[in-house]
This record gives sequence, structure tokens and C-alpha cells, in this order.
Amino acid sequence: MTYTPEMEKAMQQSHQMGYAEYERKLEKRIAVEKKRQHEYQQCKQMIAEIDSHIHT
Repeated sequence: MTYTPEMEKAMQQSHQMGYAEYERKLEKRIAVEKKRQHEYQQCKQMIAEIDSHIHT
């Protein structure tokens, strides 16, 4: 996969590592993906709460 400078910058800001390191080290990739999954679940929960307030 070709990655852009914007992707590299986002990776550095979000995970304090470059994309090359992410690709190279499985344990770091797993940690990043766990963090992403956790953030996704939090967002889903937040949206569900907002939706319930809108529809009451």
C-alpha cells in the first residue's frame, strides 16, 4: 500500500509511530487496531445516546 504524507502525519499524531513501523511490528499493529476498535465502540455508544435523546 502506498501511503501519503497526510497518512504518515495522522499516524504520528494518533499513535506516536510512523506507518513503516506500524507495518513492520505486529505487536504495535495489534495495539493500534485495539485502540481504534475501542474508539469506534465509544463513538457508537455516544451516537446511540444522542439518538435516544433526540427521539424522546
